[in-house]
Amino acid sequence: MNVERAFQILSVLLAAAAGYLFWIGLRDYTFVAAVLACLSFFLSIRFQVKERNRIRETERLVEAEKESGE
Repeated sequence: MNVERAFQILSVLLAAAAGYLFWIGLRDYTFVAAVLACLSFFLSIRFQVKERNRIRETERLVEAEKESGE
């Protein structure tokens, strides 16, 4: 399991926990769970973007190497 998928799962679990906590009336804990769910979601997005940028950079370097070798 990769890191981005783990953060996505954690985000869903925390969002569900926030909904449950809101339902039973624990507003302070709801806020904390919702903030942590948002944090997990944005961390998963960060890891996705970081991986895409790494792939693009590798492709760019390979392309530049091909052009300089010709």
